[in-house]
Amino acid sequence: MINEDLYDDSEDTQFTPAERAQAAKKSTLVSVVVNIFLSITQITVGVFAQSQALIADGVHSISDLISDFVVLFASHHSQKDADEDHPYGHQRFETAASLVVGGLLIAVAVGMLWTAVEKLKNPSAIPSVHMSALWVALFALASKEILFRYMLRVAKEVKSSMLVANAWHARSDAASSLVVSVGIVGNLMGHPILDPIAALIVGLMVGKMGWEFGSDAFHDLMDRSANDMEVKAITETLLATPGVQGVHDVRTRKMGDMILVDAHIEVEGKLSVEQGHDIGLAARHAVMQRHRVLNLLTHIDPVSQYPLSDDAPQR
Repeated sequence: MINEDLYDDSEDTQFTPAERAQAAKKSTLVSVVVNIFLSITQITVGVFAQSQALIADGVHSISDLISDFVVLFASHHSQKDADEDHPYGHQRFETAASLVVGGLLIAVAVGMLWTAVEKLKNPSAIPSVHMSALWVALFALASKEILFRYMLRVAKEVKSSMLVANAWHARSDAASSLVVSVGIVGNLMGHPILDPIAALIVGLMVGKMGWEFGSDAFHDLMDRSANDMEVKAITETLLATPGVQGVHDVRTRKMGDMILVDAHIEVEGKLSVEQGHDIGLAARHAVMQRHRVLNLLTHIDPVSQYPLSDDAPQR
């Protein structure tokens, strides 16, 4: 889900690590301010209005604060230059951050489900909620939906899967606030059990989102390849390079939000070693200019326009 949402734009605008880090910092600080206000308001009013669902939503907002700080930490470290211990840079800090966010969501979900189940064991003891809980839930719903749209727009502009994960975390909050609102309405209409049921549904939603983020980040850490659309685009760029007659064995692996590429490039066999080398450099430059490629390693394969004779040496 993350990859498709992030890279479906046709634009090839590239951002430096510093620009991406600055965008991440700005959008995340906005999220921090919103979540601090919402978590305090939701938990305070939830306790006063006796709404477990609203309290659960407030705890969810606190988990957002934790994930926001994880994003800020990873954004700071991912822009560091390559060093002796990390020759390809530190981009995987972002992938690790997405994995941590997923784990936090799962942990929060387990706590929500436990509390909701305990409440449902004794339905007669569930109190009626105060009307103020509904107004706060609706306000939280609107705030989180606006926050989601803002953060997703920034994430797509700078092409950051870590920011996409954090944006969809905000969307999961908006969805949970909607469920909470419905549960509170049911409670106000004389069905108290709907409030803990709403809290239970919120827990399941949060757990599902956490699993998706964690699984996606885990596979990226296992050197998952780029999607087929990106591999095809990189191959087309290689083929468009003057002197390249063919391309095969294109392999990719994710490095945070960047890609490492290995490719075999076919050039005319009569060319000198220096000429073949220059074509490889031109292909590498073209790919790194047009795509989010951190490095391209090329293997030059000489090919002949005429079929080889039976006694000719084989490559």
